[in-house]
Amino acid sequence: MAGDALEQRLVELETRLAFQEQALQELSDALAETRLEAARTAELLRNAVQELKLARGGLAADPASEPPPPHY
Repeated sequence: MAGDALEQRLVELETRLAFQEQALQELSDALAETRLEAARTAELLRNAVQELKLARGGLAADPASEPPPPHY
């Protein structure tokens, strides 16, 4: 009787452990995907900033080199 209860408890603990391992793997996979997405987003942002810098150089002057407005 006590052996059956101990075995049942062991089976329950092994089952919980298996579920926790699965949840941990899913969280790890989600974190890895999030990091990849963040890296892709950062690269897109760098490219957009670079394009804006290039476009701005051809279309508008640097605000620091502009004279102050007349009301100054």
